[in-house]
Amino acid sequence: MEKSITSNTAPKAVGAYPHARKVGDLLFLSGVGPRVAQSGPHDSAVPGLELDHNGNFKSFDFEAQVHSVFANVKAILEASGSDWEKLVDITVFLVDMKRDFHTFNRIYAEYFTNNQPCRTTLAINALPTPIAIELKCIATL
Repeated sequence: MEKSITSNTAPKAVGAYPHARKVGDLLFLSGVGPRVAQSGPHDSAVPGLELDHNGNFKSFDFEAQVHSVFANVKAILEASGSDWEKLVDITVFLVDMKRDFHTFNRIYAEYFTNNQPCRTTLAINALPTPIAIELKCIATL
């Protein structure tokens, strides 16, 4: 049986897709970024990011984005009937591998002390919103 899931505690999707989809005993999460859930009319506030009126970075805190993306993943997992310890595979998308990989690895190790899912980390040149990280996850139910 397949079922689509949308969580009220995670940021709205930026397209026509659910937060997650249950297929058998597996849960597939759509790409999850660090945007704050229900932060305003466009649901687009990014922790640690402040832009000027031209859209240029005024301040940037990658660590804040990592903690926020993990909180969003956790919210979707819980809304779907799964949890953090049931993550089995994570694909990480970073827009600046050179700047952010070591910071991400350090924070990741704090969150994954017991459960250690498979992981792939990719450098990409952009994401659809002004975020520096996105995760694609698979979990069991």
